[in-house]
Amino acid sequence: MSEHADVIVVGAGLAGLVATYELTRAGRKVLVVEQENAANLGAQAFWSLGGLFLVDSPEQRRLGIKDSLDLAMQDWMGTAAFDRDREDHWPRQWAKAYVEFAAGEKREYLHDLGLRLMPNVGWAERGRGMALGHGNSVPRFHLTWGTGPGVVDVFLNKVIAAQKRGLVTFKHRHQVDQLVLTDGAVTGVRGTVLEPSNAIRGVESSRTPIGEFEFSAQAVVVTSGGIGGNYELVKKNWPERLGKAPEHMLTGVPAHVDGRMLEITESAGGNIVNRDRMWHYTEGIQNWNPIWPNHGIRIIPGPSSMWFDATGKRLPVPNFPGFDTMGTFKYILDSGHEYTWFILDQKIIEKEFALSGSEQNPDFTNRDFKLLLERIKKGAPGPVEAFKQKGVDFVVRNNLRDLVDGMNALTDEPLLDFEDIEREMIARDREVDNKYSKDFQITAIHGARNLLADKIVRVVAPHKILDAKNGPLIAVRLHLLTRKTLGGLETNLDSQVIKADGSVFAGLYAAGEVAGFGGGGVHGYSALEGTFLGGCIFSGRAAGRALARDL
Repeated sequence: MSEHADVIVVGAGLAGLVATYELTRAGRKVLVVEQENAANLGAQAFWSLGGLFLVDSPEQRRLGIKDSLDLAMQDWMGTAAFDRDREDHWPRQWAKAYVEFAAGEKREYLHDLGLRLMPNVGWAERGRGMALGHGNSVPRFHLTWGTGPGVVDVFLNKVIAAQKRGLVTFKHRHQVDQLVLTDGAVTGVRGTVLEPSNAIRGVESSRTPIGEFEFSAQAVVVTSGGIGGNYELVKKNWPERLGKAPEHMLTGVPAHVDGRMLEITESAGGNIVNRDRMWHYTEGIQNWNPIWPNHGIRIIPGPSSMWFDATGKRLPVPNFPGFDTMGTFKYILDSGHEYTWFILDQKIIEKEFALSGSEQNPDFTNRDFKLLLERIKKGAPGPVEAFKQKGVDFVVRNNLRDLVDGMNALTDEPLLDFEDIEREMIARDREVDNKYSKDFQITAIHGARNLLADKIVRVVAPHKILDAKNGPLIAVRLHLLTRKTLGGLETNLDSQVIKADGSVFAGLYAAGEVAGFGGGGVHGYSALEGTFLGGCIFSGRAAGRALARDL
């Protein structure tokens, strides 16, 4: 089977759709090659909460948040901690360009496409407590009205319209196995036609072959995603600085996020950099209603839950909920165990527990105002309450001794001592009698509530967790959860893939997670949240515009 287009895009996720949109605006014909069926258009972006990193936005200013390009750049560079001369050459330039985009035309670009934002701005990755170090100095997490599907739709709708005009052709169930080279330039792809699949979105699909294909074009854009659904590949690239890879992690992305195209592109001559940089979560819970294998959901916590390691030791400063994901991740691995515990109460879960994922937030995702109003009623949001009642990682009891007994019953070995937990909880509760405290977590809670929006909808007032009126008590066993690839194919600012010798790989472009969201690692060692969708958009846009200009 042979077919020709101006450009082939490998992968129908967000970055691929953005690149396709930009190409069709210039009248280019695009062939989108995708190993999954049409139900999976948008790929991993569809499942996201839809947060976007914006700087000095109208939403921030309305909340009295004073942000600036200089402050955001300080936060980004302090978080990325770039320290590699060659491998961080392009990531540094991508970082500068992306933060400028987030502080400039990003919001208008998306608004003109029809995307709308919620008025509240979330404060994710609050950092390690130093101005020049990791973390967001101010809230920058802008939640999309429509979550991940809303972000996908503003581009997918344009691409479908271009398809009707004859500019886009989708080739679903086509798995690329090789890049075709002619005189050293990429001129197409060849691979395997997979048997048809009626699997619903996200469900693992068959890899049974029924044929072969070869397509040609003037250029190829690889937008195939990262490695988070392939734990063997995650372990193969595991960074030594984090210690030994965990024996088990929940999976935060569908199985099709398999990393195949990284090796295929490298075999053809593309350069991979920073392959040991990755982003995983510490607050994973087993999905009681799984879609893909080993499906985990991330709790997006407010700052009030008490956090204990597997042996009952309270996590040290600054490893508080929502502060420093990768720093906390390393601490957990160093503890010798692969799970931790939150202890909280009903008052905290009602206000501070959010679940990552479009399917866990049907009010935002479906743009349902009536359902949205349910959040202000007494009780936890419906999806959170469902996990509380059905999730295997939740323990709910009316007193602390029964709670600790229930926690020990969930593990192979009872590692928690009631007296140790009780001592920590009582000591913590004594610290809430004043509006100041030597306990940095209590101080952080007071600080968070200085932002009116957080005070109203996100951060509960400091209170005594052991006071029965705030109960019942709740414990949540937290697992490590795979998510994002921070390294990848090295690219210049036009998203052209770079070879190992530093030269441009003619005809080959890459965008999204497969390119470390730009340059082969725009985030460096860590990330500021709300930056993954934005990275797909920015790098996909760069690829599409460069090709539209140069073809």
